[in-house]
Parts: sequence; structure tokens; C-alpha cells
Amino acid sequence: MKWICAQIGAREHYAIPRVINSSGKLDSLYTDFWATAGWRMIGNLIGKRSLVTRYHDDLADARVVGFNTQALIAVLGQKKSHNIYDEYVRYGEAFGKRIVHELEKNKNNILRSSVVSPNPPNPFLFFGYDTGFLEPARWAKMHGGKTIVCQMDPSRFEVQLVREEEARWPGWSKRLAEVPETYFQRREEEWAVADLVMVNSEWSKQALISQGVSGSKIIVVPLAFEVGKAEQPSKLSKSIMFTKDSRPIFTPQKPLRVLFLGQVILRKGIQYLIEAAKLLKDEPIYFDVVGPIGISEEALKSVPSNMNLHGPVTRDRTKEFYQNADLFILPTLSDGFALTQLEAMARGLPVIATSSCGQVVTHGVDGLIVPTRDPKALADACRLILQDPGKLRLMSAATKSKVEQFSLTKLRENLQALEVRLLAK
Repeated sequence: MKWICAQIGAREHYAIPRVINSSGKLDSLYTDFWATAGWRMIGNLIGKRSLVTRYHDDLADARVVGFNTQALIAVLGQKKSHNIYDEYVRYGEAFGKRIVHELEKNKNNILRSSVVSPNPPNPFLFFGYDTGFLEPARWAKMHGGKTIVCQMDPSRFEVQLVREEEARWPGWSKRLAEVPETYFQRREEEWAVADLVMVNSEWSKQALISQGVSGSKIIVVPLAFEVGKAEQPSKLSKSIMFTKDSRPIFTPQKPLRVLFLGQVILRKGIQYLIEAAKLLKDEPIYFDVVGPIGISEEALKSVPSNMNLHGPVTRDRTKEFYQNADLFILPTLSDGFALTQLEAMARGLPVIATSSCGQVVTHGVDGLIVPTRDPKALADACRLILQDPGKLRLMSAATKSKVEQFSLTKLRENLQALEVRLLAK
């Protein structure tokens, strides 16, 4: 089965088309910007580093169609939209229509290559991500293809959850969740036309079922994670001192350092982490919160002295925070997956997380699972480490094998299983 892939941006470092290409099954990749050497030079000249990184050597021999001119015009002429979700719909529809135009031009080759065995012929497969999927998926279905949409987040379910938090914590969000109905409707039309809806976690699957998608149509494929060659392990437990009888202890001078990395917003549970830090104000523990701050100035006044909100930082600074941490924490209320869990584990950091995201942490083995919206549970999990720092080292030792379970090889196996399932339909 030949695959046609489409994606806006460099999602997951092009993991899915790369894996498909390595198997010899990638017909083509359509993307909004593909930075070949000349385009990388242009991107550097105009100071658009985000465009320069839209490339991967693993796809150097693949047929990649990038709509570079249109993307560059959009970036240079970009204005602050009244509602970013309206812009997502507009951009996704324009992207989808450009793909259909290209598919029509290449139709004979696509249909010819799909006929591998004549009785019956193997169909081609169109794979794309939500919002930019609808138009080419309809074209693929009309021409005998199979379709898979990857839904990156729990959609309407997640937005409703955020609205509930905004009501619980009035005045905390910098901007309220104002998502137009057209945004949800486009996604729902994409789910309807798809043969399969791919999500990255059981959490997202249940959220989509609650929105009317049949469970038999949803497939869970976790994100893949690649350990970078330049990544350094954390200086885990560098702060631990020992008593005369060899019991490890933390001190106010050398506290347990806990890292939160991500958007500092209600959906990520920052409000409950702040409350947990308050409960631990007399303990030898310190919280580093790294990422774009999406809570109000008034909310920031409630941050206790054992927590520092650093704001967004460069990639190099991010590495420093990982290296200097002892423990990673993710109090999220909803995430399609939350790749930061694996980024932390790749550096040997145990993770305290909720179950409202991808299933990465094994409770008591390489981290701890806590309920959402529960600052006491977050504080108690931290206290467990404070009282028995030996657990930190045991959990750290288990993180490497966990990361290996989310490799590109595992992603390849999952995609092969998808293909078999579609061919059996």
C-alpha cells in the first residue's frame, strides 16, 4: 500500500512520513513549507528560523511537495488574528485545496501505482493531521483510497474542560477559550470522512468517543521519541547529601529540584501546581517552571517563594533546566500525549504525571501517577521523594527502558498494523 502524507509544519519531526519512506512505501509528502538548501538560505536572510528547520535528511530522497511561496507570503503578511482558531480553519482549508490541485495533476501516477495486485487492487492510503485533512481526504475516497486522520488533541472535550477551569479560577487566564463552532465542525467532518481516526493516547480516544466517534474507528498510536545525540543526562540527585548512617537527605541549601516545562496555562494544571508548592513551602523543595506564561499578572501574585516562573527560554537553556532537575512534574488536565514526559525520562528524570495524557509513566516504577485537580496529591507525591530519596535513583534507573518503548521502530510496527487493518476492510 502506497502512502500519501500531508502535514502543516514539522510535526513530530516528520516521524510518520520518515518511517513510511524508510519502508519504501511513501508516494509523496505534501507540506506547507519544505526548506531545501536555497529556501534555508532565504529563511536565514529574512530572519525566519522557524522556516529554516522545515526539513529532514531522512526525506532527502522522497518526493516532497512544499507550498513555499504561499507559506512565505502568509508568514510575512501575518497579522494578529482576532481569533487564532479562525486562522487555523482558513489556513487548513487553503492547504487542503492546494493538495487536491496537486493530486489531480498526479492522479494517473497515483492510481497506477496503487494497482499492485489486480484482484482486487491495493488502494493507496492518504494520511494527514487534523484541520488540513478534509479536502484531500474527500479526493482520496472518491478515487478509491483509504484515509487516516491524526487528531492531535481531544478537541471540543478539551476546550470545555478549559472553560470549566476558567470558571473555577476567574481572572487567571490571560485570554479566554473562545473557539468558533466552525473549528469544531471542520474537525468533525474530517473524522466522518476518515476510515480511521488516529489518536496518541487512550485519554484522547475516550474524549473522541464522548463526542460521537465510534470506538471501533479510533486507533491509539503513541508518539515516537528519538534520543538526540547531544542530549545529556540530568545531574540527578546532585543535591542529595548523606547522614552518617548513609540516609540521603535534602536540605534548604540543596533542595529537591522539580521541573515543569510547557505552556504555563490552566489546561496544564499550573494553578494546582502553585497550590501544591504552597503546601510544601516549609519543605526542602524548589520548583522551576519553564515556558510561555499564559496566566494573568494577578494570578502570578499567588506564586510562592519556592517557585520560579522563568518564562520561555531557548533550546540550550531548556537543556540546562533538564540537567539541573531531580524530578519532572506534569499536572496536566488534558494533553493528546505530552512528549515532555519522554524528554524528561530520556535524561533520567522520573516523572510525576496525571493520567490525562499519553500513558508513559508506570506508577512506582519510573514515576508516580496522581489525580488531576488535586494539589494535595501533587504535594504528597513530592513528599514521598523527600522522605525517601532512594526512590528517586531507583525510578531514574527505570526510565531508559521506558523511553525505548516509544522508538521509531515501535512506530513502524504500529503503522504496519494500521495498514493490515485497512486492507482487511
